[in-house]
Amino acid sequence: MAPFFVLLVAVFLIPVGTAVWLSFFGADEPGLGFGPEQTVFVGLRSYLAVLTDPTFLGGLGVIALYCLIYLPLLVVASLGLALLLDSAAARLKSFARLGLFLPHAVPGIIAAIIWLYLYTPGLSPVVDVLGRAGLTVDFLGFHAVLPAIVNIALWSNLGYNVVIFYAALQAVPREVLEAAVVDGAGPVRTALRIKTPLIRSSVVMVVLFTLIWSLQLFTEPMLLSQSTPVITARFSPSMYIYDAAFTRNNYGLAAAASVILLACTIALSYGVTRWTNRTREVNP
Repeated sequence: MAPFFVLLVAVFLIPVGTAVWLSFFGADEPGLGFGPEQTVFVGLRSYLAVLTDPTFLGGLGVIALYCLIYLPLLVVASLGLALLLDSAAARLKSFARLGLFLPHAVPGIIAAIIWLYLYTPGLSPVVDVLGRAGLTVDFLGFHAVLPAIVNIALWSNLGYNVVIFYAALQAVPREVLEAAVVDGAGPVRTALRIKTPLIRSSVVMVVLFTLIWSLQLFTEPMLLSQSTPVITARFSPSMYIYDAAFTRNNYGLAAAASVILLACTIALSYGVTRWTNRTREVNP
């Protein structure tokens, strides 16, 4: 296990420790502000600035709404497709799995560029066809931009989670399924009452990993922000951190926001784990 701990220290613990250290320091101008900036200890000032900044709190609200839309859609759709692939009526399973997984092989920024093209009026054939049908849809407008980002994430990650669920379904004992058929369970009841509970651990893993990834939402809104004013430079917490560090050059503020985001991620991950453990104890 030594390589694991070496990587853990190198790519996680040291960066986290550095971020915590930087968050307690800031740049101040001595005197009347005519001297050069100096890095001084500011204590919790950066944390208070982040927690009282409405743009950061608004970014957390955006992420909460994003998770409420994205998580159920991803889990239900990927689990449903995996159950269909695992059914006896499915044909060409290998080609279906490959076709579903291929979008995940496309880098996130390339996927965002593809969908930006499909969302942009005057360029998108989708918008053009909808316009000819008398439907005007502004995918980059105020009410549609978040679902548009969810759509990009679904297109990129749906097939990956289908493969995870399908692999878990392959480990379900065949004798259990045969016993369910003998007892008169149909395909739908077998899928919902037998297969799904037996792969509950995989469902929890997908929910947990997807939640962690969702809190770090950055690539899709950052690229779409070039084409719509709806997505500001501080649209999500990760974009807020990027803006604080590389636009405002306030590394203490960026470090404090990073630590707060990490704390939120750990708290939510712990909450999901505790909730699933309690559910498992009540319904073993």
